[in-house]
Amino acid sequence: MTIAFLFLALFALMFIGIPVAISLGLSGAMTILMFSNDSVRSLAIKLFESSEHYTLMAIPFFLLAGAFMTTGGVAHRLIDFANACVGHIKGGLAIAAILACMLFAALSGSSPATVAAVGSIVIAGMVRSGYKQDFAAGIVCNAGTLGILIPPSIVMVVYATATETSVGKLFMAGVVPGLLLGLFLMAAIYILAHIKDMPALPRASFQEVLRTGRRAIWGLLLIVIILGGIYSGMFTPTEAAAVAAIYAAFVAIFIHRDMTFRQCPGTVIEAAKLSVVLMFIIANAMLFAHVLTTEQIPQSITAWVVAQGFSPIEFLIVVNIVLLVAGTFMEPSAIILILAPILFPIATQLGIDPIHLGIIMVVNMEIGLITPPTGLNLFVTSAVTGMPLTRTIRAVSPWLLMMLVFLILVTYVPFISLALPEWLGM
Repeated sequence: MTIAFLFLALFALMFIGIPVAISLGLSGAMTILMFSNDSVRSLAIKLFESSEHYTLMAIPFFLLAGAFMTTGGVAHRLIDFANACVGHIKGGLAIAAILACMLFAALSGSSPATVAAVGSIVIAGMVRSGYKQDFAAGIVCNAGTLGILIPPSIVMVVYATATETSVGKLFMAGVVPGLLLGLFLMAAIYILAHIKDMPALPRASFQEVLRTGRRAIWGLLLIVIILGGIYSGMFTPTEAAAVAAIYAAFVAIFIHRDMTFRQCPGTVIEAAKLSVVLMFIIANAMLFAHVLTTEQIPQSITAWVVAQGFSPIEFLIVVNIVLLVAGTFMEPSAIILILAPILFPIATQLGIDPIHLGIIMVVNMEIGLITPPTGLNLFVTSAVTGMPLTRTIRAVSPWLLMMLVFLILVTYVPFISLALPEWLGM
């Protein structure tokens, strides 16, 4: 009865138009009032405790770093470097767009930020070079999902917080799947380019590659600082996020000089707005998770699943279906915080590695970002291109099949996710 009421209240509140964050908090409070001996005051305490979680402090810092990188012109330099490297291949501008998304994903930790930063420059350039706008928008919207798979990743930080797993190990586990998905997309474009005779840029000279590489080096160094610093033990992921924010500001103001001190407050305010929205969702989702825990709901569901005799393969099929459905109407961080506490103990009981489960959930969230009606990347792409949302959805649809195939591959080949962390001895 408690489980049914909690989830029915959540879906009913969202159905009548109440924002997801408030629906999460209200459904938890109503469940406590009606079915629990726990005090409602515990919810107020939990609301503040969740916002003080040390790992979650990485989120506003990564958002701030991404804001400085976007405003400071780092994205433009990464795109120039990508074009110089692969632009001469048939369909090279589209391949360069994916490479630019991969590089920016390794800086921002956010998929919508990756789409906004890269798409605002690349899509118009592709159209001028003879590509159809729908094709260009579909590629960037899809490749932008790499923002939460290639580390650093805000969604991975949220998963680590919800399950108390290692953020550093999750980051390393996302490297190979992220690179593999990027290569899959590039290979698909290369094949399509030869079938449809897509345009290619003139081959850049070696000196041009070096010149654009030198201009992009300050942005590329941030990848080394974040991942190298975490793995070497120099700093924690949260400290890495703070270092990234300071470094991004320093590069934008003093190295590239694309920003002035007068522009800094506006950039900080924009990042703060995004942080407040995301942290409000997370705080209320943590309330929801608190109710799940106090009412022993994950333990009850785990016992039921084990009693049904599900094999790991059958369990992962159910997990993917549930996550794909949830991704169509909820924000990734909220989904992770609601479902991770439920799925985590079951996966552990069935012998599924928690890090592998985390990567599976992140890939599902990637698909959710490009799935209507609430896929964030769809709205960002529509805003960047000026295309109607329905047209944007049609442009992205052909790439969904590839994402689903990739999801199956990641789900049933744990080696893809776990090889690098194990090789590094993490």
